[in-house]
Amino acid sequence: MNPLYAALPTTIFETMSARARATGAINLGQGFPDSGWPQDVLAVAADALLTGNNQYPPMPGLPELRRAIADHYQAHQGVTLDWQSEVTVTSGATEALAAAIFALVTPGDEVVLFQPLYDAYLPLVRRAGGIPKLVRLAPPHWQFDAAMLAAAFSPRTRLVIINNPLNPSASTFDRASLELLAGFAERHDAVVLSDEVWEQVVFDGRTHTSVLTVPALRDRSVKIGSGGKIFALTGWKIGWLCAAPPLTRALARSHQFLTFTTPPNLQAGIAHGLGKDAGWFTAMRSGFQRSRDRLVAGLTTAGFTMLPAAGTYFVSIDLAASGIMHDDVTVADRLIDAGVATIPVSVFYGEDPVTSTLRLCFAKQDAVIDAAIERLAAALPGLRG
Repeated sequence: MNPLYAALPTTIFETMSARARATGAINLGQGFPDSGWPQDVLAVAADALLTGNNQYPPMPGLPELRRAIADHYQAHQGVTLDWQSEVTVTSGATEALAAAIFALVTPGDEVVLFQPLYDAYLPLVRRAGGIPKLVRLAPPHWQFDAAMLAAAFSPRTRLVIINNPLNPSASTFDRASLELLAGFAERHDAVVLSDEVWEQVVFDGRTHTSVLTVPALRDRSVKIGSGGKIFALTGWKIGWLCAAPPLTRALARSHQFLTFTTPPNLQAGIAHGLGKDAGWFTAMRSGFQRSRDRLVAGLTTAGFTMLPAAGTYFVSIDLAASGIMHDDVTVADRLIDAGVATIPVSVFYGEDPVTSTLRLCFAKQDAVIDAAIERLAAALPGLRG
């Protein structure tokens, strides 16, 4: 076997979900919801499967979905996109990441990444021959500053990968942070790859700021979106890439040799969903925020200290502040035995990890959340021992 492939890790999500299945533990590890998907989106996809064309759709994606993506971002973020030259549909956001990284990174290029980071970033960068330059973020706010960027950027920097909102920390980067990043990207002639799959899942009245709304980044950024995250349909794996025409042409050449195209009926369903009125998206966010608050309130009452969660499906326990002196991997292992699967945030670091934070998924029905709270509360005294 090629040693490069042998060295690729098994994802923490697969590991913890497999253990949850084997033990019957409540799975608050992997980030998938157990309800909340819109039935009309499913119905449109089902009808397209039964009555539509099930052969290869166009490589860049169905025109109706590409138009819907452009219209959605115009309506929700004030981003103007040419759907024909600036939008490419992919088989999930991870395929979008792979297509972008393989298109934009050549061996020896340096790639700036912010850790904790989604677990696909480092393996893909390394497989493309890139050299990771890691910026370490830390709780409770998980933000970067000019000194941190200055230490990471160099004349060899070609790509910056940012996740906003950030999984696993559930934090966000505001316009000032993106403008700071833009200055470094301009000076070093770097492209910014912005993973914005959680853009519609933000809470407490926040609005998402896309890299494409920052003038200095508009023509040197690639925005990634996800229908699966927006509509709680993670198994559909419908993603997309948005970028200026020269970048889009490079991205499309990479995408065509990965999956080439994506199931047309699922594209039709997501196209329908993106055209929903603003009230649907507000209600969706309110539902997830209510679930977040239910889990946070229950665990706080039980004696845990919780970190802020501005977006995503996740919230984290501050172990040290909760009186737990064990590291997050040890605690996650013990909690599996207590009947709850979680994710240790330290696994999202390439170096110098934060080991005092444990991530939980709250995108679950009330009964599941309440049962998890009960099991975690019962386990807390033993974790403090």
